[in-house]
Amino acid sequence: MTKPILLVKSGGEDAMPEWRRHFAEYAPDLDVRWWDDAGVDPEAVRYVLVWDPEPGRLARLPNLRVIFGSGAGVDFITADPHLPKHLPLMRMATEGAAQRMGEFVCWAALSLLKGARRISANQAQAKWDYFEPEHTAPDRPIGILGLGHMGARAAVMLRALGFPVLGWSRTRKTLDGVESFVGPEEMDAFLARTGILVCLLPATAETRGILAKPLLDRLPEGAGLINVGRGSHQRIEDILAALDSGRLSGALLDVFETEPLPADHPAWHHPKLTVTPHLASLPTRRERAAHVARGIALHERGEALPNLYDHARGY
Repeated sequence: MTKPILLVKSGGEDAMPEWRRHFAEYAPDLDVRWWDDAGVDPEAVRYVLVWDPEPGRLARLPNLRVIFGSGAGVDFITADPHLPKHLPLMRMATEGAAQRMGEFVCWAALSLLKGARRISANQAQAKWDYFEPEHTAPDRPIGILGLGHMGARAAVMLRALGFPVLGWSRTRKTLDGVESFVGPEEMDAFLARTGILVCLLPATAETRGILAKPLLDRLPEGAGLINVGRGSHQRIEDILAALDSGRLSGALLDVFETEPLPADHPAWHHPKLTVTPHLASLPTRRERAAHVARGIALHERGEALPNLYDHARGY
């Protein structure tokens, strides 16, 4: 019996031996092939695991059954104007990714709280610069934009560190110890009480450019900013201006509209900004292979798939 083919476009062709090793453990009945394998008959492809497929390529796989995104975000997939929207698109929302995101947000919040960017710059200059951080966790409320799976996990972990946590979302959420704010009408109140703003929103038309001067000006003077959502959320020139003016006391950005961030971009060298290379929550290839294997098994049993992208909602 011919094995169903899974095409993979994630991590480059050099990553294929590792992908095949993990899928051999979790889904030995799959034929795992590189995205550009010339020996693959497009009609034989049943599944794909992709990050940024070329526009129109998925539509040329006539027997494709499920599209698996290789990261938490799928905006590089949904940007395809020829995307076959009738097919299920399953996001990489694993427990491991949520745990990593929570850890990263906690590290980022503590880094802003304790002046880690300043400490790092001083070390690079062999400069002994004693200073006293202005805040401790209990007097630095953290506001999370987006209380989905990852936002909720981050909220729980931040509370355990002693931070008061507020959350804003499109619909009312109930999380123990987290004050919920909903919709545009409660955004001002949410921002006014936020000492460190964490963006974990999905990429939609409504959220594009949300981290810009009009929103930043509604934060308290000297607030901090962490963006672990999408590069499309931020207007980087507005963030740099807010850091220069003191509106923001510090920021940590893990995502950018252009990735990798160009080497000559001013963000690299700003003394109040920490740049990280989109690594907040990416699960290991082993975790992702297990997640995809579970999805394929569910699909082949005719059961509902979790974490499906909703084209109407945009996430």
